[in-house]
Amino acid sequence: MEEPIKVLLVDDHEMVRIGLAAVLDTEEGIEVVGEASNGQDGIRLAQAYKPDVVLMDLVMEGMDGVETTRKLLELYPECRVIVLTSFIDDSKMYPVLEAGAFSYLLKTSRANEIADAIRAAARGQSVLEQQVAVKMMSRFREPKKPEQKPLHEDLTEREMEVLQLLAKGKPNQEIADDLFIGIKTVKYHITNILAKLEVDDRTQAAIYAHKHGIAEE
Repeated sequence: MEEPIKVLLVDDHEMVRIGLAAVLDTEEGIEVVGEASNGQDGIRLAQAYKPDVVLMDLVMEGMDGVETTRKLLELYPECRVIVLTSFIDDSKMYPVLEAGAFSYLLKTSRANEIADAIRAAARGQSVLEQQVAVKMMSRFREPKKPEQKPLHEDLTEREMEVLQLLAKGKPNQEIADDLFIGIKTVKYHITNILAKLEVDDRTQAAIYAHKHGIAEE
């Protein structure tokens, strides 16, 4: 006879825990080994009972479900965390999945659906609420934003020459002499450089140049 799937309940609502425990105790092959009303107790009981599956609430006082999931899996990575929550907004769903939650169900799920998810988790199969799965697919299908090109790519060839000399600490007159242009022209180029690099002064422009390797060119 196979060992029952050991389940730990972590939820700050006592009636939720009582209801879940009563339902799951009637399910063949599933045993509720403990109940915790907060994240700290959940981690402590997980270390004591080493459950196969943890049913995790998300919103709890103190340590929430995201932090509890992360810390629990750091200590006990073999455990499968099934989120059982009333919330499906992105600010809660994505962080807990990234923390390592294995499955995500809503508290509106039927008792048999929760039991099936527990058995699936024990077999290494993840179960996502349909609304969660749709959100995840939509997120993956979102087109990636194009990488922003470096600001200095908008500089003209002459502006790049001025920036290189400026970054070497040369004053306007020396820049003008080196490039055989008038000092007014140098000032004009520097004004354009500051605007294009979105900096306030020549010192910041020089820092930008060094940061991007322009001064060494």
